[in-house]
Amino acid sequence: MPVAHHVLRHGAGAASGRTALRHDTRRRTYAELAADMRAGAEHLAATGTRPGDLVALLLHDPVDALVGLLAVDLVGGTGLVADPAWPVHQRAEVLRALTPAAVVHVPLPRAAPGADARADGRADGLGERPEKGAVGAPGVGPAPDDADLAWAGFSSGSTGRPRAVVRTRGSWTRSFDHVSRLTGTGAADTVLVTGSLASSLHCFAAVHTLAVGACALLAPGPTATTAALAASDVAHLVPSRLDDVLDALDAGMPSRLRTAVVGGAGLDPVQRARAAAHGLTLVAYYGAVELSFVAVDTGDGLRPFPGVDVAVRPQPGTSLGEVWVRSPWVSQGYLAGARGPLRRDGAWATVGDLAELPDGADAVGTDAPALLGPGSGPLVLRGRGDGAVLTAGATVVPEDVEAALRPVPGVRDVVVAGAPHRRLGAVVVAVVEADDRPGLRSHLERVARATLAPAQRPRRWYRLDALPRTPDGKIARAALGAAVAGTDPTARVGDLGVLR
Repeated sequence: MPVAHHVLRHGAGAASGRTALRHDTRRRTYAELAADMRAGAEHLAATGTRPGDLVALLLHDPVDALVGLLAVDLVGGTGLVADPAWPVHQRAEVLRALTPAAVVHVPLPRAAPGADARADGRADGLGERPEKGAVGAPGVGPAPDDADLAWAGFSSGSTGRPRAVVRTRGSWTRSFDHVSRLTGTGAADTVLVTGSLASSLHCFAAVHTLAVGACALLAPGPTATTAALAASDVAHLVPSRLDDVLDALDAGMPSRLRTAVVGGAGLDPVQRARAAAHGLTLVAYYGAVELSFVAVDTGDGLRPFPGVDVAVRPQPGTSLGEVWVRSPWVSQGYLAGARGPLRRDGAWATVGDLAELPDGADAVGTDAPALLGPGSGPLVLRGRGDGAVLTAGATVVPEDVEAALRPVPGVRDVVVAGAPHRRLGAVVVAVVEADDRPGLRSHLERVARATLAPAQRPRRWYRLDALPRTPDGKIARAALGAAVAGTDPTARVGDLGVLR
């Protein structure tokens, strides 16, 4: 996925003086970015980083993080971008579980002022490339290969069981042309990146921008995002951040934004109508960190992303099916043997998302999945079969949150589910089995702040004297989930009281 060699070419060619990165008052031209990237790669190589090494980047500043990621790519390593919002102990747990070869805590050394990105004098800035697996001259790693493991990131919070997804370079870079065409992004554009690079959505947006030779404007956070609208042509964001942008446009905020690329949850008709009133084109997509792009919606519903076959395999006793994909963009899986929602069946893969069985789809295979095609209806998603909560572009696994909350004194058990939310897609809800005693909620909230990533922290808290259980003694998760989500009016779970 990272694009070090694209940056070298831009930095050594006609685009060398063009702005590549902006964040607050900081700027880097392509020539400066290429030189900084080389200097960082030289430092990594000199301090022992070798091709194939996993390198964790724990940097708060997004420019430093992106330069570090590119330097790791140039030296032939696999960059792992951590979330700066993680508590200290959570970072420690991630590092303990994944054992990276190197950890970058401080910004890598920058190039000397005026350094030439074409250190070897060649017009492409690449020089002679050593064989794959070898270490070349300082700052020059092995020749890029689509099969190299080039990026690792997290599919959700990582309390207790870190799940880092790793992917090959080609599984993202070969999709760049499709993304450019769908979004209309070109070298003359400024692309607004509205969130942390620890998110695959935003990291992909940044490196795709650099690959096409455009300017990546890094402006994480709602205030920075809306302030950057006047200087941006294309923005990558989650649905809740789209609402911030639409609110700013309604209020008369200056903007030259023409396209918003939205991932993480579906868009509602109100958002599309508001965007259309401002002449803003919306390109929404569905995917997962493990699967990358699956389907894209340019106004007529979710249709398979180029190169992707999408099948909906019927689930017994329901009108829904499980979404499976056959795609060149799928990741390699999880690092350190971690378990997660990714499952494979030959060339097909799924993370357990559910969808309506589409009208007009072709039935293929022994279990007769509905294969989406030109004559079928759009893909209509209906949540995650394993109970995972998709909130503001993040995937929260209930068991991770439950494991953090269950040891709190006074908690006999806890179940986590998702409740629909217009801006975030869903919010995390905790139902606690405990006596009604003062102070329990505040204790739980302190533990959540200390041990869980922001997306994992429950927004709503409920209490029951006893959680409902099935005849075999297991917690009735489906009934609890339906009760807190309000998706089934017949699902009533005793006295579901607000936890105080």
